[in-house]
Amino acid sequence: MTQLEQLLDEVLNENLSMFSISKPSGPVSADTGGTLRIRLRPLRSSDRLLFQAEEYTKTQVFHKNLTSGEAKAYVLSLIPASFLQAQVQNAGISATVLANRRGTVTVKIKRSAAPSVPTKITLEHNRRKHYLLEEGMRIPFLQKLGVMTADGKVVHARYDKFRQINRFLEFIDDILPELPRDRELRILDFGCGKSYLTFAIYYYFHEIRKQAVRITGLDLKADVIEDCRELAAECKYERLEFLCGDIADYDGCDAVDMVVTLHACDTATDYALAKAVGWGAKVILSVPCCQHELNRQISNDLLAPVLSYGILKERISALLTDGIRARLLEEQGYSVQLLEFIDMEHTPKNILIRAVKTAGQGRENPAATRLIQSLHADLTLEKLLREGRAENAAPEG
Repeated sequence: MTQLEQLLDEVLNENLSMFSISKPSGPVSADTGGTLRIRLRPLRSSDRLLFQAEEYTKTQVFHKNLTSGEAKAYVLSLIPASFLQAQVQNAGISATVLANRRGTVTVKIKRSAAPSVPTKITLEHNRRKHYLLEEGMRIPFLQKLGVMTADGKVVHARYDKFRQINRFLEFIDDILPELPRDRELRILDFGCGKSYLTFAIYYYFHEIRKQAVRITGLDLKADVIEDCRELAAECKYERLEFLCGDIADYDGCDAVDMVVTLHACDTATDYALAKAVGWGAKVILSVPCCQHELNRQISNDLLAPVLSYGILKERISALLTDGIRARLLEEQGYSVQLLEFIDMEHTPKNILIRAVKTAGQGRENPAATRLIQSLHADLTLEKLLREGRAENAAPEG
């Protein structure tokens, strides 16, 4: 019996909390309609324990229900033939499955006497929304920020914030297999503000996933940074630091695993994205705000009839800016998704750019270049990335 078979026999039960399969072994891209990743979860149907496989393409999710034997055969048929990586969490077990294209499969398992954070696995077919941070968990930073009471109950007036935090953590949880597990993660949060999400990221990695992590939050407001420092000290989050400074000038590290930038105004987002690319960040999560740069420059005869309306010009410019940013990141070798962060009823600034560095080399997109030229735009991110390429290509001397 192989290591993978032994692992499946041990974890395919009702205590399974995560089984994420990723990294297609072949040239499957988000544009081909092929399966990009798969998740397994237990469910109970007619008093039988089944496992639901959720197969994600770029635009759809397909489901199939399997018995434990069928689920085992299903996974074995996928790894390593179709996928090269899996992350597994069960009561007291954390496992990483790595495969290569030669067919070699390696299983790394960490065991603990009991899971440090109790996880309620809901097995009903039509289950209520499951959050990574569940109500009833006593989470210090959420209590101190007024989102939770002392007994772990979510304050009614702060439930939208609670949902927003969990939604953001889901975006990270989806790409967890893309991040290294065998060393401390380095994460930067540019424009961290009051740092609800910065603290949530630290809690997620440090407390839930038991991953060594060091996070730096950066913001221009000294009083806000001081409040964040005090809260981090109260929670005893020793590897979470906060600094006062400008995104464009920050040079406190040479390599970063993940860069987060939420609601950085206008071109501050572009400086953060360019920094992330320069560091070779594996993951970039960005929710842009106040995209004024293109709005000031945009000129296009075809669009002129609608650009004369200020509100439409503002929205079109914002959407085009984020679309161009996504394409420019793809040119740098990232796989990029544009996702809805929170409901439109709460804020129109609800697009999240999620970029994951791929193994391949990026290449210039002529269509994106033509689009920028047709808008008569000179965009900060394009200039910064061009300068970065030129700097890297310059001979030493």
